[in-house]
Amino acid sequence: MRWVASLFALVLMMALFHRITAGGPLEARATLALGFLLLVALVGGDLARRVRLPRVTGYLLIGFAAGPAWLGLVRVDEVAALQFIGDVAVGLLALAAGSELTLEMLRTGRTALGRLATGAITFPFVAVTLVAWSVSPWLPIAAHQPWPDRLTVALVLGTFAAAGSPAITVAMMGELEARGPFPRSLLGVTIAQDLGVAILFPLVLVVSKALASAGALNLTVAGRAALHLVGSLAVGFALALVLSRYLRLARRSAAVFLGAAALLAAETARLLQLETVLIALATGFYLENFARAESEQLRRELNRGAPAVYVIFFALGGAGLQLGVLAELWPWALLLIGLRLVSLRYGLLWAGRHPDVTPALARNGWLGLISQGGVALGLAQLARRAFPEWGVSLEALVVAMIGVHEVAGPICFRQALVRAGEVLGGTHGGEAAVAGRSVVAPGGVSAG
Repeated sequence: MRWVASLFALVLMMALFHRITAGGPLEARATLALGFLLLVALVGGDLARRVRLPRVTGYLLIGFAAGPAWLGLVRVDEVAALQFIGDVAVGLLALAAGSELTLEMLRTGRTALGRLATGAITFPFVAVTLVAWSVSPWLPIAAHQPWPDRLTVALVLGTFAAAGSPAITVAMMGELEARGPFPRSLLGVTIAQDLGVAILFPLVLVVSKALASAGALNLTVAGRAALHLVGSLAVGFALALVLSRYLRLARRSAAVFLGAAALLAAETARLLQLETVLIALATGFYLENFARAESEQLRRELNRGAPAVYVIFFALGGAGLQLGVLAELWPWALLLIGLRLVSLRYGLLWAGRHPDVTPALARNGWLGLISQGGVALGLAQLARRAFPEWGVSLEALVVAMIGVHEVAGPICFRQALVRAGEVLGGTHGGEAAVAGRSVVAPGGVSAG
């Protein structure tokens, strides 16, 4: 009851400040909103742990409850002003995710990783595309379009079904102290999913040009999407070079420079319209495999600040959830989400036919691949520009479904680890992470 009382007191206090500061400067209101979100998220994380849910789920749900979509204690313009801080947080998580992907892992497990990634990308893409096209005459965003345009809608929806979320995956690995090959394999698959979708999206746009009616598609977005991928990876590797050289000279200021690097990645992504997640993934991968000494130093700093990053990332992510479209399109959203889950399961069962894929991954790995975010959200914005006539409706539906996956993903990831024997079913996740223990061990293996 003490935690519930604390949460209630914080909400009342914020409601008062919300009314008092209604006409204040945006910067001041956004700063107050950030402080409030962090406080209530911490309380929400403890409440979630007590009911055997991941802490990050508590952060996310509390952020959503306080955000503009529900109680409105944090306004829309305040969430937009804080988006840059959220981008920095997701950059730090993606940096940690990239450092998990080692060349040794790729060499020794390339067959298994290739099978798993193929199943996790191909099966959702094909299943969602076929079913969405078959029901497109009744799908509201495609019902009044000719059949070639409806096929284009189906292809785009299938592309988004193949996306994952390395940032959420690495956050869950840290909270649950998952240090085995099972979660590391899932992380590798989510990275492959995001890279695969970043490649697949411009290809789908090029194919759609031959299908869509005149004026329905802006093909220049396909070039932007390709540059989105190549430019993000190039900036990430360049940032890693600068970072490694700097740390050789100034080893004592790694924490400061790590924060500066995340800020630089987020700002570069914003100015050049690139993807923060891909930039940070490339940076982490390069440092782990080609600058090991510097990577060890950065890993220590990432481990030290990981709990705060989790709170910021998920609280702001929850406040920014946009689920309003589900009120009108919930049957279609449930259909597409259900299709994605079923196809993920059968995709990994197909991958499990190969002897290099463990039975645990084949049977339970799909539960760890449900989360979405990051790259998928960036591509949703590109899809809106690519299709002037119905892109806004498409983006709203895709963003809402990503939000559902974002909420359900951490819970299902924990269940996957329980089934695989990586964590105990009755163990509260997150104590070690909050206590400040390491999240990533030397050599890229998660540790407690």
